[in-house]
Amino acid sequence: MDRKELVRRYKETPRPMGVYRVRNTSDEVSLVGCSADLPAILNRSRFQLDAGMHPNRALQADWTRHGPQAFLMETLDTLEWPDQPDYDPSADLQTLAALWVDRLRQAGERLYNDRR
Repeated sequence: MDRKELVRRYKETPRPMGVYRVRNTSDEVSLVGCSADLPAILNRSRFQLDAGMHPNRALQADWTRHGPQAFLMETLDTLEWPDQPDYDPSADLQTLAALWVDRLRQAGERLYNDRR
């Protein structure tokens, strides 16, 4: 298989979408978010945190204080891509993320989502 074919297949492969969490293991505080491309958002979040430019200031301050070794980035839940070519996952992802935020709050977890 040639390189062009590999690139084409990669671009046609749906990326995993769902809800993710960036968890501060030192202070037990988490940021919950969602994306139609989980690997990309986790990569971008790590880059923003390493560069000191993450939009969530409380998370950024803790990252700077504790260092990357004190944080875990994980997938909490995923959605399957339906066989609808015009499907927009935005509303479903927001709903799923809100469910996770509620679930974690009920479990007593502190969230960066509550403070910026």
